[in-house]
Amino acid sequence: MINRLKGLNIYLIGMMGTGKTTVGRLLAKHLQYGFLDTDDVITKVAGKTINEVFAQDGEAAFRDLESDVLAQVCTHTKLVIATGGGIILRRQNWSYLHYGLVVWLDANVDVLYNRLADDKTRPLLQDANPKEKIRALQVQRQALYSEADLHIIITEDETPEQVAKKIINAIPSVLKSDKSLNSN
Repeated sequence: MINRLKGLNIYLIGMMGTGKTTVGRLLAKHLQYGFLDTDDVITKVAGKTINEVFAQDGEAAFRDLESDVLAQVCTHTKLVIATGGGIILRRQNWSYLHYGLVVWLDANVDVLYNRLADDKTRPLLQDANPKEKIRALQVQRQALYSEADLHIIITEDETPEQVAKKIINAIPSVLKSDKSLNSN
């Protein structure tokens, strides 16, 4: 399968708390790819945390940085890239994402809330009712997430390794076979 990917980047999208970074690292190891987390790159470029960018510069400035980072990342190959949950909100980002294979990691609100309940690093969850905020964000973003090439549903009891293997098993279903390329 690694040969069939032909260096195509794999972009992990989905809500915060789905495990994009953890699963992405495992997936990269399995595929012998590099790994990048767009949020890590943003913090290096900005010289401050995501929370600080949101607080000092606002969400629009963060989304600008996110788009700039994605534009640069998509010029590389053989990468698994964990993206921020809202990267799909800008149409221009889809033009970058479509340079690779887009995998939507999807978990229900209860799973996400349980994983994020004590996480104070998420600016969009600094809300009086974080569970309702997760639900609202998920509803707002679902149609955009569904534009992904693969939809991987995550359950409460699955390990990151199991999710990575689920992705690996699903990738061939969306790749063109070499036979179809040579059948002319």
